[in-house]
Amino acid sequence: MLSAARRLAGRLVELVAMLLRASIVMAIAILLACVAYQVLMRYVFSKSPPWSEELALLMFSWATLGGMALGVYEGFHVRVDLLIDWLSADMKGWAERIIGVVTAAFGAYLAWSGWRFVDVTSGSVSAAIGYPIEYLHSLPPVCGALMFVFAIWRLIAGPPASATTESAT
Repeated sequence: MLSAARRLAGRLVELVAMLLRASIVMAIAILLACVAYQVLMRYVFSKSPPWSEELALLMFSWATLGGMALGVYEGFHVRVDLLIDWLSADMKGWAERIIGVVTAAFGAYLAWSGWRFVDVTSGSVSAAIGYPIEYLHSLPPVCGALMFVFAIWRLIAGPPASATTESAT
């Protein structure tokens, strides 16, 4: 029973990570299209559209914050292994668990403080496009929640296969 629940949770986390990865790729494509369009309009037609920079900022924000959460899932987040490399195998396992707990705590804090920021700034709209500013400001709490889920999953399931093979070499 527990094994089936763990497999289901693993598949759910994997699905969320796949959707996150696809949304990041889409955000980067939109970002590049916006920047290319803005450059074309500014330098060829001397008339820069007001919305392209704002949309590019929204897509950049998602790609950056979503990439941070995806890094936790895939194990490519920024880390310094200098001290961990000096530890014994048992101590490395404990250090990895501590890092996982700290990462989960940071994700939870980012989600909580980001949600408070969304609450304070709700009702505003973006200057050029006029979309609700909550779209932009909700990215940190979403990223924090994903970081929390992925870090907890890493604590349960262990490090990704690529991280264990890298540390073994």
